[in-house]
Parts: sequence; structure tokens; C-alpha cells
Amino acid sequence: MKNKLSHDEAVNEVYRLTPQIRDYDEFMYLGVRWLPYTMFFHQTNFKSKTINTDSLGFRYTKYKDGYISMDSIPSDVPINIIIGGSTTLGTGATADEYTIASGLSKLTGEPWINFGGRGYNSTQEVILFLMHQQRFNQINHVVVFSGMNTLTLEGIPDELATEHGRYYYSYEYQYYMNKYNDDLKRRANSYASELDNRKLNPMKKLYNKIMNVSDGFNPADVIITDESTDTSQRLIRTATVIEQTMSQWKSLLAPYNSKLSFFLQPMSYWSKTQLTAIEEEIFCAIDQCPNNFWRLFSRILAKENHPILVNELRSRLARLNINFFDMNIIMGESPLINESIYVDRVHFNDEGYLEMARLINKYIGVNHE
Repeated sequence: MKNKLSHDEAVNEVYRLTPQIRDYDEFMYLGVRWLPYTMFFHQTNFKSKTINTDSLGFRYTKYKDGYISMDSIPSDVPINIIIGGSTTLGTGATADEYTIASGLSKLTGEPWINFGGRGYNSTQEVILFLMHQQRFNQINHVVVFSGMNTLTLEGIPDELATEHGRYYYSYEYQYYMNKYNDDLKRRANSYASELDNRKLNPMKKLYNKIMNVSDGFNPADVIITDESTDTSQRLIRTATVIEQTMSQWKSLLAPYNSKLSFFLQPMSYWSKTQLTAIEEEIFCAIDQCPNNFWRLFSRILAKENHPILVNELRSRLARLNINFFDMNIIMGESPLINESIYVDRVHFNDEGYLEMARLINKYIGVNHE
């Protein structure tokens, strides 16, 4: 039985075991940029020994003797793109040269753009491409290495769901925008009438009820879990969202004649039969200082959820004639499967990311040549 740690002790233990995570925490949480359409994205021109971004907020890829990114796309050759969330971004790698994109660039000798957006669900990944589509000329391979963010965020309580799904900052967005509605009511020259019921603020009452908070609380401290979310419905919703977005990808990429593949990114509990002692130690520390994202994993860790999602995705993407691969299964053939490669439930260390690149290259090579 591991020793129980305070929150601060647990955070320090995570940093001791995976010191590069400190840079990622500073990168993500201390400077999120708020943008239209995608809602948020990475800091621009972020510099550290671990992660560096360009003038648009995209992470650099090691390519040949230099680095490329969205603001420096090679113009003389077709490019390739790997798309996804924070695993695609490379959270956990100790340097830009150890991301999947960098690994693929080294293996293929071709440029791979890192199109990872930390915290993004499948819909935001598509919107991000729309915002930058004009920058591309020739696109060869497009690999969507994704799925876990969408599955995790679909665990957000039903009370925070919208007709456009659930997303990172679902609670915060509605909370702060409703505060703006209240501010409109209070302004000196208001158009509000006595029929305006905003003073009742039903959203605030709802939050107070489901979140058990008072008027003086800090919304950043609100705890959100997936305890009230129906897991079977959550899995189906996830498959539906991914099916819709992959159909959109297919349409968007048609003018480029690109080769499109979807890889369901792996999760530690689905891809490994047993964690290593080091992985167990890291996970124990993380579990004692969880953020809301990690809390949303509690009901999807069970292995029986894996085939349900995979079967849904396989049949749906087959109807779209889109290549589908389950990296949880593919990892079974990896010589590193019993090594310490995870730094948390969905992110890897350097060796893990380079192995993802090797396996992706193996499968898209077989299926696209």
C-alpha cells in the first residue's frame, strides 16, 4: 500500500518521477489563449527545454537538420499531418524531437506537421484544420490519432451538455458567459424588462445544486466527475462524434486526394495487461492530485468498455471507407509493451512516442502503398 500524500506532496512526486511534466503544466495551465471557434489553444512562441511552439501555437517537429511547424511548412514537397489531442501534441516527451510527428519524420524522411491540440475533442480538431486550411498545398497522409479526449469529455455531467456535445471548459464557459448576462442586466442603460428572469439565474441555481457550491466559491475549484454519466450512452456518443468528424475530414481532404486513417489512441488500462512498478508509482501520485480531466476517467478504465467502443468505431468508419486501427491492440505486438512507457493514463515518455511512430508508419505503409 502506497503512502497517502497531500496534494502538494503528490504534485512534487509527479514532478520527481516525470520532471518534464512541470513544463507541460506551465505551458497549458498558466497561459491558455482564448480564441474564436476553437475556444482555446496553446501559447505562441513558448520556449522551454521540453516543448516549443511557433507563432501560431503549434509544436515544432524535428525534420532533417531543422524544425518545421505550421508557420514554416515546407513548400517544395507534399506534407503529412498527424492530428489529435495532447498525446499527438506529445505531452510527456522530454523534447520536441521525441513526439510522434518527429518520429514519423525521421522514419519516413518526409515532413510531418504536429497538429495536436491539448484538451481538444474531435470536433475542435476539425475546426482547427478549417482555421488553417489555406496554409496547405499538397497533403499526402493524414493520420487522426485521437479518441480519448472525446471519450473522456463525454463523461461531463448531462447538466453541462449542449447540442454541440461536451468539451474542455464546459463548466467554465457557461459559468463565465452567464456572468456576462448578469452584467448586462446590471448596466446603467439596460434594455432588460421586468419580464427578464435572468435575476433568477437558473443556470447558477442549477450549478449550485449539482456542484454544491455557494455564492463565494471559486469556479476553478469546482470538482467535476463522471459518476452520474451513463457509461454505455457515453461510449455510443463518443463513436457518433468521431463518425461525424471523420466524415467531415473525408470531405475536407477530398480536394487534396489525401490518404486518411484513424487510429484510436491507446489508454494504459486498455493496452497493457499489467503496469510496470514505475508506472504504478506515477499513477499512484497522479491519483492523489487529480484534476477534473483525470476524474472523468473513473468509469471508462474498465477493459470491458474497450471492445464496445472499438466495435462501434470499426463498423461506422467501415461504412465511410476510412481506415481504422486500434492502437490498444496493435501495441500488443510491440517489444516495449512490458516496459515503462506511460507517464499517465494516455501520455507516453520518449520511448513510447517513438514506438507509436514506428507502429503508425508500419500500418499506413502497408495499407496505403
